Amino acid sequence: MKKKSSANKQINLRPFSSILVDGPERAAARAMLYPVGFTEEDFKKPIIGIASTWSNVTPCNMHIDKLALEAEKGANAGGGKAIVFNTITISDGISMGSEGMKYSLVSREVIADSIETVVGCGGMDGYVAIGGCDKNMPGAMICIARMNRPAVFVYGGTILPGCLTQVVGQASSLPDSETRRQDARSTTKELDVVSVFEAIGQHAAGKISDEELHAVESCAIPGAGSCGGMYTANTMASAIEALGMSLPNSSAQNAISPAKLDDCRRAGAAVVNMLKQGIKPLDILTKKAFENAITVVIALGGSTNAVLHLLAIAHAAKVKLTIDDFTRIGKRVPVLADLKPSGKFSMSALVAIGGIRPLMKTLLDAGL
Repeated sequence: MKKKSSANKQINLRPFSSILVDGPERAAARAMLYPVGFTEEDFKKPIIGIASTWSNVTPCNMHIDKLALEAEKGANAGGGKAIVFNTITISDGISMGSEGMKYSLVSREVIADSIETVVGCGGMDGYVAIGGCDKNMPGAMICIARMNRPAVFVYGGTILPGCLTQVVGQASSLPDSETRRQDARSTTKELDVVSVFEAIGQHAAGKISDEELHAVESCAIPGAGSCGGMYTANTMASAIEALGMSLPNSSAQNAISPAKLDDCRRAGAAVVNMLKQGIKPLDILTKKAFENAITVVIALGGSTNAVLHLLAIAHAAKVKLTIDDFTRIGKRVPVLADLKPSGKFSMSALVAIGGIRPLMKTLLDAGL
C-alpha cells in the first residue's frame, strides 16, 4: 500500500454526500431521504452504499439480502449512514450450454456500470459490494478500481457439499467423490455441481439410470452459496482477498455461517475507517498486489478465468498487467491445494483448516 502523507491534513469524510444534501438549496434531496430512514443527524454522516447482488436467480446469491443488512449495520455502527441497493446477477451454472451463456461476460460489465451509476448518482462517499456468483466479483472490482472511492468487497461465501447416501454393497457407477463410512449399512458421497455434469455424461453413456441421475441432481446443491470447489467464484474471492480489497480470511467462509455475517458487519465499519484514514482502492491495487493475487490463485489451483478477470481489474486500476506476468509467476509457484475440480476436497474443507491465511503464510515463508 502506498504511504499516506503524515501531515495533519483535515480529511473530508463527506466529499460527495455533502454536495448532494448540504444547504438550503438541497432541501428537496433531503426530503426524498427522510422516508427511507434518514434523521437530521444522518445528514451529517458519510453516506455508505451497500451494493447487493441478491437474487433468487441462483443459490450463489439467494442469501445476500441478509448479508447486505449486516453490512448496513456495520456501516451505521462505524459512523456512516448506509443505503442498500441492488444490482443484477446471472448464473453460469444454469445458462451453461445454452444461448443464455452469451450474456455471462457481458453481465460483468453491467454489474460494474450499474454499481457505478448508483454510487455516483447517490453521492455515496464509500461503499461495500457483496457478490456471490462468478461475474459478481470482477464486476464489483472493476467498479471499485474505476471509481476509486473507499470500498470493500465481501464474498457471499461457499456452499456446503451435497451428500448422497447409498446402501453398502449396492452397485453404483456414480461419479467418483470423497466417500466415507457412515454406519454398518450405508456410505455418504460428497457431491457438488460438477458431480451433476459427470452424472449427465455417465447417463448419456448408459452407465447410470434415470433414478441415479436424479439422485445426484436433487442433492448436489443443498442450499445457499457459490459452487463449492475452486471454481471461478471461490478463485476470484481468494484473489480479491490477496489483492487487499476484502478483509483478511473473508474469502474462505461458508455462505451460511456466523463468520460470514461478521465479515459483512466488519466490512461496513471498514469503509468508514478507510474514509477516516484517507485510504482509497488505488492505494491498495498496486502491481505487487496483483502479483500476490496471481500467486494465491496458482497455489490454490484456481480457475483460469482469473486471467481474464484480473487483467480487466488491472486495466480499470491503470496497472500494467499482462499474460506474461501469469506465466512468469506460474513458473515459480507450485500448486499447494488439493481442491475440486482438479483435486479431491471442497472449499468447505479449506474453511475448516483456517481458510487461505495458512496458505498465504506458507507462500510468504517460502518467499513466493
